[in-house]
Amino acid sequence: MKHLIYPSVLFCFIYLSFVSSPGVAQQEPVIPPDRSLRIIGFGAHPDDAEYKMGGVAARWAARGDKVKLVSMTNGDLGHYVQSGGPLARRRAQEVAEAGKILGVESAVMDIHDGELMPTLENRKLMANLIREWQADIVLSHRTNDYNPDHRYVGVLAHDTAFMVSIPFFMPLIEETENNPIYLHYSDRFKKPYPFQPDIIVDIDDVFEKKIEAIEKLVSQVFEVNYSSVGRERERAIQSVPKDPKERRAWLVKHHGARYAAVADEYRDQLIKWYGPERGKAVKYAEAFEICQYGRQPTEEELKQLIPFLSE
Repeated sequence: MKHLIYPSVLFCFIYLSFVSSPGVAQQEPVIPPDRSLRIIGFGAHPDDAEYKMGGVAARWAARGDKVKLVSMTNGDLGHYVQSGGPLARRRAQEVAEAGKILGVESAVMDIHDGELMPTLENRKLMANLIREWQADIVLSHRTNDYNPDHRYVGVLAHDTAFMVSIPFFMPLIEETENNPIYLHYSDRFKKPYPFQPDIIVDIDDVFEKKIEAIEKLVSQVFEVNYSSVGRERERAIQSVPKDPKERRAWLVKHHGARYAAVADEYRDQLIKWYGPERGKAVKYAEAFEICQYGRQPTEEELKQLIPFLSE
């Protein structure tokens, strides 16, 4: 039995070392020009992917590419008055409405908010979703984050980065045609290392569409405030305008500031991708980091997979 096991282990070690070594040239996948790209973005809760990649998702969708946004929990704790099944159903409906505006598909997994764990079962769940979608690009949170659900979405994404291409891992679902490129959303956490932007996308043209989509996330955007507690929280929520027009202006101001801050912080990357004139003029942006565990794309391949980087 030992003679059967050891060669297999040695082969796996050599194979994994070969495909993961940064110095080893890997064959470039050829995506036919007449085939739409397929992108899947994972968030911990029903709003995370919409916040972090709603603009780039809308840009892909406008080209005819296929985008799916998945919440790995049902968000049934993300409110200070409502919870459980009623809130989970409400939040699933909200992201579905937001998805229609962005032009993407939406899905919410039936896992309780705050209870996502990096188990084998959940690894298979995420890998299944990626393989069923035949994703060219997978997006997720990073693994260092204040919220355990966010962290474990990142861990699960890492854990699928090799397995999605293995034929006999869940053999009833076909492995991905190519090893996908994995990207991480931007964040503000500094340890063990800060977010490192490899890709930054101008979302000025789709900013209003993104705001319109986020506006559908009523239970999160207008009824929850995580920056305060107790009576301060109640006052903060009460300060949100009730008039629809005033709410839109409030949303543009408060959420727009997030994406304006991304553009300002990574201005040098915008200039790199878009040139000085346009790069300096971009007002709103979304940024992404290439995960080391997925496919490592060349700059030319990035322009194929994210064509609006060079438009």
